[in-house]
Amino acid sequence: MEKALRLLRDDLTAVEEHFTKSMHSETALINQVGQYLLASGGKRVRPMLLLLCARLSGYQGADHIPLASVVEFIHTATLLHDDVVDKATLRRGNPSANVVWGNQASVLAGDYLFAKSFSMIVEIGNLPIFQTLSEAATLLAEGEMQQLVNSSDLDLKEQSYLEIIGKKTAALFAAACRCGALLVEDGPRAETLRQFGTELGMAFQLIDDALDYVAVEAEFGKTRGHDLAEGKVTLPLIHTLRNATDTDRQRIIAVIGQAELPETDLAGVLQIIERTGGIAYCWQQAEQLCGQAKARLNDFADGPEKKALLELADYVVARRH
Repeated sequence: MEKALRLLRDDLTAVEEHFTKSMHSETALINQVGQYLLASGGKRVRPMLLLLCARLSGYQGADHIPLASVVEFIHTATLLHDDVVDKATLRRGNPSANVVWGNQASVLAGDYLFAKSFSMIVEIGNLPIFQTLSEAATLLAEGEMQQLVNSSDLDLKEQSYLEIIGKKTAALFAAACRCGALLVEDGPRAETLRQFGTELGMAFQLIDDALDYVAVEAEFGKTRGHDLAEGKVTLPLIHTLRNATDTDRQRIIAVIGQAELPETDLAGVLQIIERTGGIAYCWQQAEQLCGQAKARLNDFADGPEKKALLELADYVVARRH
């Protein structure tokens, strides 16, 4: 995604500075958690989408910087909460915040980020943007709750799974893209960019779900096989269960949801997934969604912003960590 990074270099620097400034609190622990999260990096895909969509829509003001920071605040808050719920120990290759400071501090830091996000949105004073991000935050919570309810449900249908990721992941992608356009006007192009973000966000999650099984842990930054250990039924497993033999299905049932998943058990399930084409199917669906997303940009004039968005979309499905 070099085009996007070059084009947004100054804006992304300003977003990082705004993120640091806005994270500051009189409570020292909040500052410590915030600095740790900033230092751990992250690709800033969601802020980049907002910045590029604002440019694509012809925005000339300065509100895109705090708004991009808001999107990253909301995303970071969900990561803090997710790591507690999932009992994760790694995030972006480092010990997760809940490991370093404990569950209570992680949850409260996430709450602070959510609260701070909405006070920052109010300062921007754009009601459609406020509505868009409020709805996205609600969908994020609904998606996570639906995923929890469906934990270890080996009868979960593909459509139900897609509805879950449409909320828990794609909703914020969609909101970031739509908000970029809303800085200019609330019209058909804002809706087109929302659809672009939805499809791209779903593709992003599909790749994540495939990588959970096959990525090198040092590169992925998360524990391999964590979804299986947590009982998360994602697309590679859904496809596999549709095509598995009774014997293979029983092997999967025996290990899913095990808090301590032996490497031999993970390897056995992965072998079944690969034999039934679960990973390949997941890649294929992600590429299809990415293609649909890119086609949404056909109505926009060619230019550096459009090229950068198309490259960013390709990066989403080409990444392997």
